[in-house]
Amino acid sequence: MGEVMTETEQIIRLDRVIHEYVDVEGKPQIALNQINLSVTKGEFVAIIGANGSGKSTLAKHLNALLLPTSGVCQICGMDTSNPELLWNIRQSVGMVFQNPDNQIVAAIVEEDVAFGPENLGIEALEIRRRVDDALHSVGMFEYASHAPHLLSGGQKQRIAIAGVLAMRPKCLVLDEPTAMLDPTGRSEVLATAHRLNKEEGITVVYITHFMDEAVTADRVIVMENGSVLEQGPPEQIFSQVERLKQIGLDAPIAAEISHRLRSRGLKITGKVITDEELVTSLCR
Repeated sequence: MGEVMTETEQIIRLDRVIHEYVDVEGKPQIALNQINLSVTKGEFVAIIGANGSGKSTLAKHLNALLLPTSGVCQICGMDTSNPELLWNIRQSVGMVFQNPDNQIVAAIVEEDVAFGPENLGIEALEIRRRVDDALHSVGMFEYASHAPHLLSGGQKQRIAIAGVLAMRPKCLVLDEPTAMLDPTGRSEVLATAHRLNKEEGITVVYITHFMDEAVTADRVIVMENGSVLEQGPPEQIFSQVERLKQIGLDAPIAAEISHRLRSRGLKITGKVITDEELVTSLCR
């Protein structure tokens, strides 16, 4: 990114993080290999990579669901290996996973959102305030008294996000949150994540295998075989169509089309990675 970040600006810092595990045959395997990574307050970072690249393993390190075998993982300056800091770390980084049904614990929406603050021992009036604020933030306030099982997949995932927001985290980590959703649900969840980032200043780490979602981030991190292969702005990452294909990833449709047109001699000016940019370039 080119700028020096101070410690106080860093929400996440990983320094030479290695994570090893033992597979079903009893053999040691490396899931993360020498990860150096930082995320600054207010960033919207997308992490992409083929299956088995280490994306979800990395996500679980960001609120100490997994700990490094070696190296340092710090969240808001707190070392995840210190058990005395675990509670504060998990309040600082909220996790949202693929399947919203696995994250909903109550029979009524507002009770589900209240679950986290209640377990923190927060007093009733503050819980009410947090639940209302969280549901407003994800556009689900009108569903407060509904049963979650009657909602769509996208609505359920927004309720899961609201449950995390009620804990007042500094950072939201979404691990392939739209993988089980239809296009409408995907759009709802992505829009919600961006609004929380832009309007409420919440740092977002968004792990996805949908390139059209990653293209909307401030910065894209590409993972392969447990390592960070490359990182940079979306236009830098997604203009490398052939390189993405080599590691088993697709480029956004607009980037793919512009790449093919260039290869056939059509002059496409600039880096084209979105539909709007492609239309503009073709109209020229």
